[in-house]
Amino acid sequence: MRSTSRILVTLALACLLFGCASTPPKRQDNLCEIFEQEPGWYDHAYTSERRWGIPISVQMAIVQRESSFRARVRPERTKLLGFIPWRRPSSAHGYAQAQDPAWQEYLEMTGRSGWLTSRADMADALDFIGWYNYTSHRRLGIARNDAYELYLAYHEGRTGYERGSWRGKPKVRQTARQVAERADRYARQLPACEEEFRCAAWWKVWPFCR
Repeated sequence: MRSTSRILVTLALACLLFGCASTPPKRQDNLCEIFEQEPGWYDHAYTSERRWGIPISVQMAIVQRESSFRARVRPERTKLLGFIPWRRPSSAHGYAQAQDPAWQEYLEMTGRSGWLTSRADMADALDFIGWYNYTSHRRLGIARNDAYELYLAYHEGRTGYERGSWRGKPKVRQTARQVAERADRYARQLPACEEEFRCAAWWKVWPFCR
């Protein structure tokens, strides 16, 4: 009995510290249905929006593009000699596909602990996306609701964006357009259900629900 209790406590602490992976939403083209399956994600996106000013629709469109809402996805390994699994092409990881240097910068700039944050946790991933795009807004002058330009800076890095590296990459520009179109769609859908999710939890009473 004690052994079972210890296992349950360990699992609960692991979920708290590192995030428990959720099953990706089946219909990823409808933001209301996504939040219906994962209402906690609305809370995380809303918190990030209030902190960094990046719209919920933009945040969620980036997560969808980067990971399709899969918590622990990584780039596929390259193949040595065509069949031996080798190195991964980048250190991208988690919902936001944040790479190691950007994630470390985020931790340092926000003062967050690497032990208490995880790229496989949606709350941390959305806060990272909010922070990254906010810094792009401040450094590059991109509007906080301009999903197209924000995604170019997100994908290419802020230095790459300044250099115009995306200009010679039609696939990257096409992806940025797709992210912008999805963000617009999400923004049109959200008003139909936002009130429901904003005040859904039992503890969401004034001043926590507004």
